[in-house]
Amino acid sequence: MPESVYPPSSKDLARKRRELAPNIQAAFDAFSERVFADGALPAKTKQLIAVAVAHVTQCPYCIRSHTKSAIRHGATPQEMMEAIWVAAEMRAGGAYAHSIISLTAIDEEQQHRP
Repeated sequence: MPESVYPPSSKDLARKRRELAPNIQAAFDAFSERVFADGALPAKTKQLIAVAVAHVTQCPYCIRSHTKSAIRHGATPQEMMEAIWVAAEMRAGGAYAHSIISLTAIDEEQQHRP
């Protein structure tokens, strides 16, 4: 059994992705560059958001790349860990909020029982 289900990223895989859809890859690269550029939010803040979101989406490649990018933009380990805790709370908050669906279904089923 392999150590990880995720193959390591490599320059060869990046090249292959670019070769298979060069225009789309170029558009994605340009979009990404603009999204993470300084704007109303500084690049550091955007990278901290990306670290948090990557933990919610559970993309190991995104976690690794945005953590490194956040460091390059001046984020501290403490800031990143707080961003990750925000992500964890939001993820748990989703389960908590959606419990309303189960509670409503319980009530509906109990009302239909003789």
